[in-house]
Amino acid sequence: MTRHLEKSLRPEELARISRLELRAGQVVEGFVSGMHRSPWFGQSLEFAQHREYVAGDDLRRIDWKLWSRSDRYYLKQYEEDTNVRIMLVVDGSESMQFGSGGLTKFEYAQTVAAALCMLALRQHDSAGLCVFDTDVRTQVPASSRSNQLQTIMSALQTELTTGQTEILSVLRRTAETLNRRSIVILLSDLLCPREDLFKGLQLLRQRRHEVIVLQLLDDQELDFGFSGTMRFEGLESSGRLTCDPAALREGYLKAMQTFLETIRRRCAGSEVDYRMIRTSENLDAALAQVLIRRMK
Repeated sequence: MTRHLEKSLRPEELARISRLELRAGQVVEGFVSGMHRSPWFGQSLEFAQHREYVAGDDLRRIDWKLWSRSDRYYLKQYEEDTNVRIMLVVDGSESMQFGSGGLTKFEYAQTVAAALCMLALRQHDSAGLCVFDTDVRTQVPASSRSNQLQTIMSALQTELTTGQTEILSVLRRTAETLNRRSIVILLSDLLCPREDLFKGLQLLRQRRHEVIVLQLLDDQELDFGFSGTMRFEGLESSGRLTCDPAALREGYLKAMQTFLETIRRRCAGSEVDYRMIRTSENLDAALAQVLIRRMK
């Protein structure tokens, strides 16, 4: 961590960042640092010489000699072209405070985002961050500079609020601020208006960004394993309910299954890479599954 950053942070903030960096580092060391190919495009910088032509690309960049041999159009690429930009969009709304196990959904998202940032920077790619609730609360532009990891670690320590999730405005702003084709990774429980979510994802796809959605949910949200009379306090101003969970379990699980299936189906229809992750999953195993699937 840079001395300048250390001086600007309080001791308790430094301690939180150190714990987060340690968790993320263990994830990366366990599964990611041994990968010799980039999980983003299946190649590392030294092997990226061409990419296939996509409608709208500059025709002056076509390698005509390669076309004469293969009868296919490829663009010449240089190092600046192959530098991948990763934008991590992390949900910091009130519902992300929930956690029945070791980590809350937000702490899990923090660690995954930090590990992905480490991976990108180790491969000389650029990483940026956006943490949001009703609006963008903190934003770090994508960069590969030497202190970028610490800058993102610090930004990830933002306090959670009581705000709701205004997903459409946040994804629209993300689409508008990215001036280069990027990989946008959304980490959220997706407990937000669904049509707003899908409109926001479509905006990113229309601007030719690659989009990965990691939906983070707690075991109790998925299995509804509560018992005995309980009072549930809804997050994001959704009220309170006292009830016997057993009487609601069947209907709840059916509604949850419909919700998840809708997310899967709509993401597939928009060519968005989607994965649901339980926060009880080992962090390194969950991240490795995402990255290995992309490499395949």
